[in-house]
Amino acid sequence: MTINCGGKVLDLSKPKVMAICNITGDSFFKESRVASEKELITMAGQHLSDGADIIDIGGMSSRPGAKEIPLKDEIVKLIWALKILRREFNNVLISIDTYRAEVVKSVTEYGINMVNDISGGSIDPDILPTVGALNLPYVLMHMKGTPRHMQQNPSYKSNVVMAELEYFKTSLHRCKNEGIVDVIIDPGFGFGKTIDDNYKLLYQLKAFQLFDVPIMVGLSRKSMIYKVLGIDPAAALNGTTALHMHALLSGAKILRVHDTRAAHDCIVLHQKLESVNQ
Repeated sequence: MTINCGGKVLDLSKPKVMAICNITGDSFFKESRVASEKELITMAGQHLSDGADIIDIGGMSSRPGAKEIPLKDEIVKLIWALKILRREFNNVLISIDTYRAEVVKSVTEYGINMVNDISGGSIDPDILPTVGALNLPYVLMHMKGTPRHMQQNPSYKSNVVMAELEYFKTSLHRCKNEGIVDVIIDPGFGFGKTIDDNYKLLYQLKAFQLFDVPIMVGLSRKSMIYKVLGIDPAAALNGTTALHMHALLSGAKILRVHDTRAAHDCIVLHQKLESVNQ
């Protein structure tokens, strides 16, 4: 299983780590935020040293309750970060976390390899033909509502797993029609779901293999972990690693994380576990 990342091939026969760098001031986990060139270089360098395969940069927070920022502000933040990353780590695979087509168009010349859209094209439908025209991989996530309102009593008429299977069936067809060749699906843990919804999705993650596309999970330090354990995000690494192993055993190919070394080690042990049956 390989995907074409803007001319660079990413082999997903072994699961990969997508490391988070937030160019924001309000992302839910403060240790993922960078506010200066030195902080960005240090954070990205550490992620890569610890085994990251992709750096995912976001210029606008998508935490529950987050407000949309002006388009120009998001573009300026991402261009600033891309210039630094391309200068310091030229060959790194870079994903941009955005749901705006104009953002994608504005930063393309700075060397992006993937688009990670939390909205699955529901907020800005122009993002799908934009990504298709650029021949970039697209992370198609499921989100109910918008970041500002998604956690205000989310509910589903049917089982959340069935609702997502229907969503991905339709959305993958839309992506194909817009010329997107490589699609990665993400169940969107914490995006318009109750805690029980999140665990139902994780428990039945294998069901999403029926689409025969890579699966990405974003579980890192989220409230579905720290609220169950009665802790805060800063103390949620052990819980994150436990759920990462379940996700890998259920077919996840990309872990989107704050803690690269822990995720990398989890993948190494998962691969060893899998090898004994080969």
